[in-house]
Amino acid sequence: MTMGDPAGVGPEICILTALSPEVTDRVNTFIIGDASRLTEAATILKGTGKLSSLPVIRCIQTVAEAKYELGVIEVLDLGNVPQGLPWGQLSAEAGQCAYDYLEQAVRFAVDGTIDAICTAPLNKEAWKMAGIKFPGHTEALAALSGSPSSAMMLVNKALRVVHVTTHVSLKQAIEMATKDRVLGRIRLTAESLERFGVKNPRIAVAGLNPHAGEGGLFGDEEQKEIVPAIEEAKEAGISISGPWPPDSIYARAANGEFDAVIAMYHDQGHIAIKMLGFDTGINVTLGLPILRTSVDHGTAFDIAGKGIAREQSMIESVLVAADFLSGSAQ
Repeated sequence: MTMGDPAGVGPEICILTALSPEVTDRVNTFIIGDASRLTEAATILKGTGKLSSLPVIRCIQTVAEAKYELGVIEVLDLGNVPQGLPWGQLSAEAGQCAYDYLEQAVRFAVDGTIDAICTAPLNKEAWKMAGIKFPGHTEALAALSGSPSSAMMLVNKALRVVHVTTHVSLKQAIEMATKDRVLGRIRLTAESLERFGVKNPRIAVAGLNPHAGEGGLFGDEEQKEIVPAIEEAKEAGISISGPWPPDSIYARAANGEFDAVIAMYHDQGHIAIKMLGFDTGINVTLGLPILRTSVDHGTAFDIAGKGIAREQSMIESVLVAADFLSGSAQ
């Protein structure tokens, strides 16, 4: 697990996840982060009753040193958090820390030292303040792992959503909803779900416009770009349908009719996932040579350092990674 922005809830949810019986019963975890910050977070969590006692936090210099003992949190300590860094505040220093943890994790994953990365949240504005050129985790992961393409898939217990565009303006998202980009997301989704154990995945494509354009009445992007992508995917043997009206397709998928939905832009997909449960949604990056999952929430600066953060999304990110590694995703 990467600790994420040290001014956010990352240190707290990493500790709680590392100690969770749901996690320790299935996988071995260690944290790439800062031991002093984790110690501070553990003390806060004990003060609020989230922990009954202070855990042992053991620093390791290499992954091979990890022993994965119950009740012990092992930390590959980069020692990069400035002393006295305030909780819940933007800073370039914290942004740089979060990037450093991710960079180290990707190196381990690429060389096979670890099987998967589960990331705690970063703050995009803090990254920008630190001069980091990537707008978020997805873009950084693709560059650091040498992947030519990547996509965000949001997952919860009832729904999977893959985005055609993410961190761009709505105007840009419309311009980017081209046949080639939509087709690329369809293919990537089908290939990834097959690899994760979903046989012959059923994929639905959401429209871009209200009512999926209503035959061109509310926009022609469906007819010009999205339908041709779907038809080509069908010819390639992919179980695909659409474009469906965006206001109804997610409910149908959540009820079991489809294995995944292709969303045209950020909020179209995120709102559907988050309405089904803030604590259960996670993020999986598709198209990488490595496996990465993440919480689907931000740094939560308003509650960071108060010992009240909920860890369930981080736990789910670890468990879903375990499912994907075993090929047992359903």
